[in-house]
Amino acid sequence: MIYYALEKEDGMDKITVLFLCVHNSARSQMAEALLKKMGGDRFEVSSAGLEPGELNPLAVRVMAEIGIDISRNKAKSVFEFIKEGRLFQHVITVCNAEENERCPIFPSFSRKQHWNLPDPASFQGSDEEKMMRTRMVRDELRRRIELWLAELSADINCR
Repeated sequence: MIYYALEKEDGMDKITVLFLCVHNSARSQMAEALLKKMGGDRFEVSSAGLEPGELNPLAVRVMAEIGIDISRNKAKSVFEFIKEGRLFQHVITVCNAEENERCPIFPSFSRKQHWNLPDPASFQGSDEEKMMRTRMVRDELRRRIELWLAELSADINCR
């Protein structure tokens, strides 16, 4: 597990991050859980979807394989966050390019990134084939979060 020493950003106690995808059923849920584990208490992490669906059982299973339980998570609507006036310093979309075009603009965030990842709901094949591909998405999310945390830490330390 990697933890990064991060200074306060923009005078806030925690760095606020939103992971966003279409259904908030797999990719954004996994990303939220991974950053919570890898980033420690320096982050306030949320995830949401454009059209919230049901939690994907493949995502639940691959996260359980690495000791993270997301089985009680619920899909959330990004539009509820907008109505609540929630502020995010970082919005990271984890959907494919076409889906990313539909994402709303948050006037209150400072940085947006897009990580183009396949949707486990679209995977075909046997259960093991779908699990293997979902593991690949999970592992790619973990890799990207590690890189993002290192970049963020370097950026903050250079100020």
